[in-house]
Amino acid sequence: MTLEERISQSETRIFKTVFPSTTNHYDTLFGGTAMALMDEVAFVAATRFSRKRMVTVSSDRINFNKSIPAGTFIELVAKVIHVGNTSMKVQVDIYVEEMYSFIREQAITGSFTFVAIDEHKHPIKIME
Repeated sequence: MTLEERISQSETRIFKTVFPSTTNHYDTLFGGTAMALMDEVAFVAATRFSRKRMVTVSSDRINFNKSIPAGTFIELVAKVIHVGNTSMKVQVDIYVEEMYSFIREQAITGSFTFVAIDEHKHPIKIME
């Protein structure tokens, strides 16, 4: 399988509903909740790409471009954008959709770096 095919096949999408229990006093999604969801979907994409144990080592510039109100759907899209020797970078975009219309906008974007590790938690090669 080529690198491009692995990247394509590991792209991961998760949909969630934004309920009031996940919002702040402005009735918008907590930033920390958004970041946790982003890390989770990035982890799934990284693991699907590598099929190895992966750990998050950093998150890079997360841009909150649009608030996400309660009562909307969000789609998190994770895609591998760089593969190194033992690490990889995954970009995550969050799109917000109104429940009762076709309005959809990108709300948040950011990237996460992961390292492949062995059973002793030592870095290992991602690609054999």
